[in-house]
Amino acid sequence: MSSAIDILVSEVGPRDGLQSVKRAMPTADKKRWISALAAAGLQEIEVGSFVSPKALPQMADTAEIVQHAISIPGLRVAALVPNLKYARLALEAGAHLITIPVSVSEPHSISNIRMTHPQIIAEVKAIVALRNEAYPQVKIDTGLSTAFGCTIQGIVPEADTVRMAVTMAEAGVDAVNLSDTVGYANPAQVKRLFTKVRAEIGDKTGGAHLHNTRGQGLANVVAALDVGVTTFDSSQGGIGGCPYAPGASGNIVTEDLVFLLESMGLNTGIDIEALIDARKILLEALPGEAIYGLVPDAGLPKGFVPARQLALT
Repeated sequence: MSSAIDILVSEVGPRDGLQSVKRAMPTADKKRWISALAAAGLQEIEVGSFVSPKALPQMADTAEIVQHAISIPGLRVAALVPNLKYARLALEAGAHLITIPVSVSEPHSISNIRMTHPQIIAEVKAIVALRNEAYPQVKIDTGLSTAFGCTIQGIVPEADTVRMAVTMAEAGVDAVNLSDTVGYANPAQVKRLFTKVRAEIGDKTGGAHLHNTRGQGLANVVAALDVGVTTFDSSQGGIGGCPYAPGASGNIVTEDLVFLLESMGLNTGIDIEALIDARKILLEALPGEAIYGLVPDAGLPKGFVPARQLALT
């Protein structure tokens, strides 16, 4: 697994993907899938959520999955947590990175994690304090959900997103990611909003979590690249969305994202053929589930050379 990469592709299928699938993937299959993704060169995988098993039974085995994932050399293991209670569990399990979803749209925050803005801001500060005291090696990101628009609230003013990004940076998180939770973003908006956020919080500006709900996903990736974004979330097979935001299906497909980046000469460190092969586990473990991806369907172009090989020529 190469560490010299230009763009970090963070796989969120085992979390964002599986939490949106009604039936739970067997634990053994999750472990096989994560191992296959890591073997293909994925260097960061969000392996699950620490949440109430009553709310999301698909995530009930996350502690066991984290224990498996942290045994894989070179893999940064991420987990999502909605509050201090579950952050404590993630930290105890050994996650290398925890991500806290913070909705710019307060109606979405109440629907998603049942917290108002003041409540989630207080939780973030408490999680950072716990990390600083007992787990200084762990990184904390906040994902600004509905940063580009919300199916519940509608338009989300860009000033609100920038303000929340500043609040999170001041709360002590390591990075603030912008999430197009419901697939509302367009390339001009992506460029504009990342530029505004970076002007306010600098190097704490994180990656992009983009959806392809309306077919804008990869166009938005290119727009984000143009303004210096170097980390992108994606889901193998495009599975997943937000179960608490109506119409939020459509994560960008990891296979298509990696092909886009590699064909542009940007090194992801990922073996795209091994990545496509890992889809077999997903298809076996979730029979009948809709799995997407134009590159896996069409195949690689004749003579395609990935970026890491181009660098050697």
